[in-house]
Amino acid sequence: MIARIEGILDSIEADRAYLRLPNGLTYEVLLPAFTSARLGGSIGRDVTLHTLHYLESQAQGATIYPRLAGFLSATDKQFFELFVTCKGIGHRRALRAMTLSTAQIAGAIADRDLALLQSLPEVGKRTAETIAVTLKGKVDRFVDALPAGTTGSDGEPATTPSGGLARDALHVLLQLGENRVQATNWIDRALSSDDAPKDAEALVAEVYRIKGGG
Repeated sequence: MIARIEGILDSIEADRAYLRLPNGLTYEVLLPAFTSARLGGSIGRDVTLHTLHYLESQAQGATIYPRLAGFLSATDKQFFELFVTCKGIGHRRALRAMTLSTAQIAGAIADRDLALLQSLPEVGKRTAETIAVTLKGKVDRFVDALPAGTTGSDGEPATTPSGGLARDALHVLLQLGENRVQATNWIDRALSSDDAPKDAEALVAEVYRIKGGG
């Protein structure tokens, strides 16, 4: 079982990346849609992905292909493994559906936000209802997952002050009545700027500047 892979990001496509290892091998790694977008600026750099090895059948099971799916953090991988337990959500379908971060999708499930779930590719009304029912009470630990901008170089949640900073700001914004998914997006944008806020109060202020179109 391949649990993690580290190498130079040779190239990236909409649904996969190609990682070149020091031994000369290049691995094709399938990616969730939101991960592909966030790796776009890392071509030629060393990246680490937490991986899940699975078998994909085609031609009604006549042909079996080994696949490797990659995730920026162990948390993303764990959520994916939970997500595919839903009836009708296979590995490929789940990868295409995950156009939002783990925390955003988990938040939609926890809040039973069927409209947001239906906005995901490959997810219709009936599938959204199935996801919400199947995963009810199982996604709480993923709801407070940090925005992508607060992960460390190894893909794990950051242990630096920025990690607690993001959580503190998110809690404040939720208390102020903001939508969890929107708040997570705004925090992600604020922390990805060159002059990122250094404390929760400044981060909340920056979020409202972004919300106001600043």
